[in-house]
Amino acid sequence: MISFTQAAIDRLNNTIEPSENVRVAVMGGGCSGMSYSLTIEAETDEDDVLIALDSVSVYIDPHSAGILKETVVDYVKTLQNEGFVFNNPQANTTCGCGMSFS
Repeated sequence: MISFTQAAIDRLNNTIEPSENVRVAVMGGGCSGMSYSLTIEAETDEDDVLIALDSVSVYIDPHSAGILKETVVDYVKTLQNEGFVFNNPQANTTCGCGMSFS
C-alpha cells in the first residue's frame, strides 16, 4: 500500500482544511507515459481506497492504488524545489522532474 513520510504527513496536516480530502491518482500523460496527481477534493467515491493520516483522509481510486502499491510519498524542500515527491519502485523510467513515469 502507498505510504507517506512524516514530512509529507506534516505538510498535508498544515495545508488541508478539516472538510477537505486529498486524492492521489495516476493519470495518462506526461513525457514518460503516466503522471502522478495529488489534489484537494471534497467528494469521494465509494470504491476509493481510504488511507487515514493523522487528521487528513487520503483517497485513491482502485486502479491507481494498484500502480502505487509500493510508492512512498515524501515532501522535500530544497533551495531549488519544494513539493511532494513520489518514490515508486515499480516505475521503469522517470522523467527529469520526477512527476512522470512508465
